[in-house]
Amino acid sequence: MSDSSPARPAVPVLDVWCELQCPDCHTALGDLRALRARYGDRLDVRLRHFPLEKHRHSFAAAQAAEEAFAQGRGWAYTEAVLDRVVELDRAGEPLLVEVARELGLDAEEFDTALIDGRHILIVDADQAEGKAIGVTGTPTYVIGGERLDGGKSQEGLRERVEEIADRLLAGQPG
Repeated sequence: MSDSSPARPAVPVLDVWCELQCPDCHTALGDLRALRARYGDRLDVRLRHFPLEKHRHSFAAAQAAEEAFAQGRGWAYTEAVLDRVVELDRAGEPLLVEVARELGLDAEEFDTALIDGRHILIVDADQAEGKAIGVTGTPTYVIGGERLDGGKSQEGLRERVEEIADRLLAGQPG
């Protein structure tokens, strides 16, 4: 017996190359929240990690975000850390565990994940892919094959992402 329900079209993907200690990513947080609210599950917004060497806690923060996704609260955690970028610069890894605790996540598991490095491969793979496609700073958005660099200016970026997402959702070619 075959399923006669119509095939569901693929959901467009928005990759957001982000660094959780980046002031520009903190500034972009409002746009990210708005995009996630506007599109819900009609747009797959994926956090991609691009830790920068100039921010000493960014690699640990990326691993912590992956642990939050593993515990089912990735976006809430990402937003909470981005809301505290200045504090993260001062407090470092203890803040990452504190944010997890504040969100009701298993803080001990966060601490263990940061020690055992279980998410390092994901972060390394994201960073390598970002470099391969020309990401040089954060935030950088990739949707519908188009790369939009928010590290230089975020002016008009959300509108551009919305234009592309709407076109993709309507099934129109680029």
